[in-house]
Amino acid sequence: MNRSEYFNYIEEKLNLLALRIQSKGRLNILDFHTHSENFYPYFLNHLYGWSVSNMNVFKQNVEGIDLIDDDNQFVIQVSATHDKRKVEKSLDKKILEKYSNYTFKFISIAHDADNLRNMSFKNPYSIQFEPQTDIIDKKNILNSVLALDIDNQKNIFHFIKKELGNETDFIKLDSNMATIINILAKENLSDITTVNNLHFSIDDKITYNQLIKTQPIIMDYVVHHFQLDGKYKEFDTLGLNKSRSVLQSIRKMYFEAKTETDHADKVFSLVIDKLIQKVRNSANFVQIPIEELDLCANIVAVDAFIRCKIFENPANYRFNHATS
Repeated sequence: MNRSEYFNYIEEKLNLLALRIQSKGRLNILDFHTHSENFYPYFLNHLYGWSVSNMNVFKQNVEGIDLIDDDNQFVIQVSATHDKRKVEKSLDKKILEKYSNYTFKFISIAHDADNLRNMSFKNPYSIQFEPQTDIIDKKNILNSVLALDIDNQKNIFHFIKKELGNETDFIKLDSNMATIINILAKENLSDITTVNNLHFSIDDKITYNQLIKTQPIIMDYVVHHFQLDGKYKEFDTLGLNKSRSVLQSIRKMYFEAKTETDHADKVFSLVIDKLIQKVRNSANFVQIPIEELDLCANIVAVDAFIRCKIFENPANYRFNHATS
C-alpha cells in the first residue's frame, strides 16, 4: 500500500505543477517556469541518478540549454512548449557546437510528447539526438517513478513533498467514507447473512465485466451486503445523503481507475487502493490493523459493485434494494 500512496502523491504534485505551468503560461506569468528550472535538476538527479546542474548558474540565459550533465554528457532543454518548432529552435543554437560529443535531451514538463517522438528534426550541429529516447515527458517520468523499488520511490516522495508540498498536506478532513469504515470495523463480520434474497445474478455481472481474478473476492464479500446495508440505513439517520455521498465517492474512484488502466481486475484493485487511501487520509478515521481495513474496504467496494455504482451492468441486471 505504501507504493500506491507514494506514487499517487508524486503523480498528483507533478500533474498539478504541469497544470499551473500551462494555466499561468497562458497569462504570460512565468514564475512557475523559473521554479521548474530550479526544481528539475534536483528531481532528475534523484529519479535517474544523473548529475545535472542548471546552466544559468554558470551563464545567464543560455539559449537552447537549460541543464547540463557533464558526467553523463547530456545537454537538456526543459520546456513547457511541446511542438516541433520548439525542439528545432533548441537544436539550432550555435552553442551546441561546443557539445558535439554530448546528447541533447528535450524534456516536456507540461504536456505529453508522444506526437514528437515519431517526427524527424533538423539538427544543424549534428549533436546526438534520438527522439524516441531523448524526448522525455511527464508520462515517461511517471512511468519511471512507478518502476522504482520502494526505497527509491520513498526518497522521491520525500523530495517532492519538500519541493512541491504545502501545509495543506498535513491537514486531514473528516470523510463519510471513514465513518462507514469505522462503523463496519466494529461489526462481527463472522456473522454472515445469506444472499439468497438478492433478486439478480452477480455472476452475470462478473462475467459481463470479465472480472476473472476478482470473481472469488466478490463472492467472498458479497455475503456482507445486507449487513452493510443495515449500517448505511443507520448512517443515514445522522443526516441526508450520508450513504449516497459514500457510494458516489466510490463511483468517482472507479472512473478515475478506468483512466489508469482498461484491465477490469486492475480497475477493481485500484478502487480498493483509492478507497483505503481516502480513509487513511481522513481525520475521523479510527486506526485499525491494515488487514481489518483491507477487509472493510473490500466489503464496501463489493457492495458498490452490487448496487450498480461501479462496473457495467449486463441486460436485466437491476439493483432494487432500498439504499441506493
